[in-house]
Amino acid sequence: MSGQLTITQLEKTANEVRKNIITSLLAAGSGHSAGPLDLAEIVTTLYFDIMRIRPEEPEWNERDFFFLSNGHCVPVQYAVMAERGYFPKEELKTLRHLGSRLQGHPERTKLPGLENTSGPLGSGLSQAAGVAYALQYLDHQLHRFVYAVAGDGELNEGNIWEAAMFAGKYKLSQLILFIDRNNIQIDGSTEDVMPLEDLAGKWRSFGWHVQEIDGHNIESIQDAVGMAKAITNRPSVVIAHTIPGKGVDFMEYDYHWHGMPPNSEQAKEALKELRTLGGKIRAEHE
Repeated sequence: MSGQLTITQLEKTANEVRKNIITSLLAAGSGHSAGPLDLAEIVTTLYFDIMRIRPEEPEWNERDFFFLSNGHCVPVQYAVMAERGYFPKEELKTLRHLGSRLQGHPERTKLPGLENTSGPLGSGLSQAAGVAYALQYLDHQLHRFVYAVAGDGELNEGNIWEAAMFAGKYKLSQLILFIDRNNIQIDGSTEDVMPLEDLAGKWRSFGWHVQEIDGHNIESIQDAVGMAKAITNRPSVVIAHTIPGKGVDFMEYDYHWHGMPPNSEQAKEALKELRTLGGKIRAEHE
């Protein structure tokens, strides 16, 4: 089942997740930094406070589901899963290594607890919608929910909107989608590459219940899920406004970190900043 952590404990866990993301990306020598860092609060809150899960029993038949559609952000999912007890934290240093269970995009058959394999952008929401349809119309398991995360740049993919139409038509109220609205993608600003606004209006026109929140505010994340669960006649989308590279000053807002890992000196600087919460507390070894 979900954990019972306080807001402060969840915030501290999210900070640990960020440190683990940096460590794993350094060991990998490749990967994406900005998105995983800015999703730390959302994914931590889902795994530690909201979702019905049993890390010791990943295939528990009453569990909720989590689908990561923007699969390149999987370092955050691995880091959270390790903190939650799905596998040893030491294994995070095998990210993207040949033969590792922690591939650069989630591979469902590699690691117990992963619900989907995602690589091509846009496919995760369709996968999530399919499971939500099965729960609602075939299995009639109305107590289970399907959570999905998609990137804002990923919304350029047409199959996202096919899934949105499907979920809207069938009123998949057990489907809750978080959009990581960090305003960047690999080539620059989302609004320069392919403007998305009016984003909330688009989702409403597809029959979804829409909320907009600060994606780094844990209480807002909890409240948004509570509201989404109360909506019984349509799917829900939470547009979470986030800061790319959150927690690491030299990465924040810089789209170049979308698809780039830190080198050893950058990782050292990032870890120091995360350990001291941006200089608010003394470093461990000072």
